[in-house]
Amino acid sequence: MEVKIGVQYAPRELVLESKLSPKDLSDTIEQAVKDGGVLRLEDEKGRQVMVPVEKIAYIEIAATNVRSVGFTVDA
Repeated sequence: MEVKIGVQYAPRELVLESKLSPKDLSDTIEQAVKDGGVLRLEDEKGRQVMVPVEKIAYIEIAATNVRSVGFTVDA
């Protein structure tokens, strides 16, 4: 899953690929917001991203698009 995190006063959003399902991601985010403190997510390569919850502007969760490569021939 692709996760985009908008951070207040940051010119660019954070983008990472997560191994978690959309439900697990939503649960993790909701729990972090509820508890306050820091949102911690891990990407597919094992890198961790930590963002203070009070600085999060938005979070977007989207399915990773598989891009097909090739040509089509119309008859």
